Amino acid sequence: MITTAMLLGLAWKSALVAGLTLGLLRLARSRSAGERSMIAHAGIIALLALPAAMLLLPSWTPLPESWSVAAEPATVALPPVATEAMQAGPVVSAAPAASETAGFALPEVGDLAPFLYAIPLALLSGMMLIAVIRLFAMRGRAEVLTEGSWLSALAEAQRRMGFKHGTALLVSEELRSPISWGVLRPTIVLSPVAVEAVGEAEAIIAHELAHVARLDWAKLLGARTVCALFWFNPLVWMLARESHQLREEAADDAVLMADIDGPDYATLLVGAARHDNQGALMAAHGVAPGKGSLKRRITRVLDGSLKRGPASASWILMSLVLLAGITAPLAAFSATADQKATEVSPVPPLAAVPAVAHPSATAVGAARSEGEAAIAAASASHKPLTAEQLVSMRAVGVTPEYVERMREQGGSMDPDDIIAAKATGVDAAYVRAMRGVFPGADMDEIIGASALHIEPGYAAEMKKQFRDLSIDDLTAMRAMGITGDYIRKMRGAGYSVKDADAAIELRATGMMAGPKRQTTIRTDETRVDVGPGGIEARANGRVARIAVPEPPEPPATPEN
Repeated sequence: MITTAMLLGLAWKSALVAGLTLGLLRLARSRSAGERSMIAHAGIIALLALPAAMLLLPSWTPLPESWSVAAEPATVALPPVATEAMQAGPVVSAAPAASETAGFALPEVGDLAPFLYAIPLALLSGMMLIAVIRLFAMRGRAEVLTEGSWLSALAEAQRRMGFKHGTALLVSEELRSPISWGVLRPTIVLSPVAVEAVGEAEAIIAHELAHVARLDWAKLLGARTVCALFWFNPLVWMLARESHQLREEAADDAVLMADIDGPDYATLLVGAARHDNQGALMAAHGVAPGKGSLKRRITRVLDGSLKRGPASASWILMSLVLLAGITAPLAAFSATADQKATEVSPVPPLAAVPAVAHPSATAVGAARSEGEAAIAAASASHKPLTAEQLVSMRAVGVTPEYVERMREQGGSMDPDDIIAAKATGVDAAYVRAMRGVFPGADMDEIIGASALHIEPGYAAEMKKQFRDLSIDDLTAMRAMGITGDYIRKMRGAGYSVKDADAAIELRATGMMAGPKRQTTIRTDETRVDVGPGGIEARANGRVARIAVPEPPEPPATPEN
């Protein structure tokens, strides 16, 4: 049976595991994507094992008893005479009288906590199950691909990777870009558009087969299971998102190690980004980059100085040792010492025992006071915070001052919005600036824009170009590197850029105008320029270029 105390333990222990894993990924940022992916998935496995370990392992209480147990109630060790005297005298019971509970009584929040936890858990688990069923149903409707060039590319990739399991190669009109899934019976499904791009067959097959060989589908399902179990923990969601990114980067490295030209593969990623499978119920990996990952993947592909390759055996062993060394003691740890039965003398009846606050309840009460003070600072009337919200607010660093400044900007701000805003770095100034451009923007949209590093100045410039621009259109344009100067020059070249979709379409097809304007992506060791001549990357004295053909001249106006 799930209890409130167990949920509180899961909350802070999962936050510690996820935060520690993210910290290790930060320290290992110079390692290859395969090695960093091993760290991320070791953390996910630790989170998966945490609930079972808490139930099965014996309790471990390393803290001194004086730290974890409050003063013992005087009635526990009373002699018989004192006990009889107390039984004879008037007694005030901590429990309500029978007459007061005879009628209907509402359950306490602590009693409802397990049910409130189970509702999102069931919804997320159901969505994942539907996504898996959808994949296998789509496989049944797909057609077997018989193109010789694609079959040759698959055979060559299997030979090079030493992958001896049979892999089904199918084509489905339900997809916009290729995907792969499966462990025992791996499957690669292509879209009709991808089948026509015969020149990209080797790169696409190498990418998808890398996912299959690395058992990435099982890792994907594990990450989604962790998000369902710890849906209240923003650090777990961040770890799951980073693990997905690292799986894609490791597959990109496998493509480059197969002697695929880096600039050509970067061009493939840019084109595939326009055809990403954007459905929420898609439990599979694909070559098309998602929102926010395109620039990062292109930068890595074009940076020849990065370490590439799978994780070594020693690295895998270290991850497993770290996994066991963290999960077992953390799951068994308890801050509450058990009372010793040998020290208990005759005990008076239950009604005579004075109420004693449990240490964990005292700690939660202090946290609740602090968390509710943060909400009360911004609103005269507020609902009591749940234990999950309290833990999350403390984990991300929410303070009453922060809530007060955010609340001054107007609009609805429930605790979940506050937690998400703080976790993504949104402050009052950013909210004020973005709502100056998009007056009707809600907090979810602003948080999403901040996650993609969209500056208010960029939003205002794009709003001038398209009056009906939405934040969703803005994020798509930002991901494609579209600027106001690009739009003006394309219009000057004769193209009709009436809305954001038209600008994205032009950018995705490689249309550029103007001799000077360019978009620059910088990291510590790499610079990527997107200009009218194409894409140029510089890293450690090396230069890689992707040439883009000049746009066609606008059609001449027919003479009357």
